[in-house]
Amino acid sequence: MMLSVMIVDDHPIWRDGVARDLAEHGFDVRATASDGDSAARIARAVRPDVVLMDLNLGSTSGVDATRVITGDLPDTRVLVLSASGEHDDVLQAVKAGASGYLVKSASVAELVDAVRRTAEGEVVFTAGLAGMVLGEYRRMADAPSAGHVPPRLTERETDVLRLVAKGLTAKQIADRLVISHRTVENHVQSTLRKLQLHNRVELARYAIEHGLDQDG
Repeated sequence: MMLSVMIVDDHPIWRDGVARDLAEHGFDVRATASDGDSAARIARAVRPDVVLMDLNLGSTSGVDATRVITGDLPDTRVLVLSASGEHDDVLQAVKAGASGYLVKSASVAELVDAVRRTAEGEVVFTAGLAGMVLGEYRRMADAPSAGHVPPRLTERETDVLRLVAKGLTAKQIADRLVISHRTVENHVQSTLRKLQLHNRVELARYAIEHGLDQDG
């Protein structure tokens, strides 16, 4: 099944080049946009599997557009493709719901691989950025809480959540735990309801904050 993508960037030459590269590698480039407002509007209309999102887009930033798109379209994943690898830019994008972050110096092969992995539900980062994000969320998790009591998860829900945090797809989790794909999805949906979260990215973030991505 051909994966559909949408490309958001305010530089037409770059935007067209990325569209051409992805089309040549078998992706359905369903739409492009040059600013955040039109990106959110067009994404709602075409519902791509993955949105490639630049951050510097004028009046409505890529972070704001990411927040709107991931809120409106839970089945659409956003992969940031930015010239910036700055700490704050990366963290703001992830907090807005981005599934990953790639810098524009990435090769075409790296971009193609990242889009495919993002569509499969993985969390994808340019080398070096993932550790920075994990470190920040662990720092936040270590901060004193205001007496919050976390919801009680079953042992199996915790097993699934731990594997989600490691970036495994539903099929990989099913194979690892020797259960059906549908059972994995049922556990994911149950955990989302209990934790009052909206998608797998937020679920992975919760697991990282609570140290469930660690072995042992």
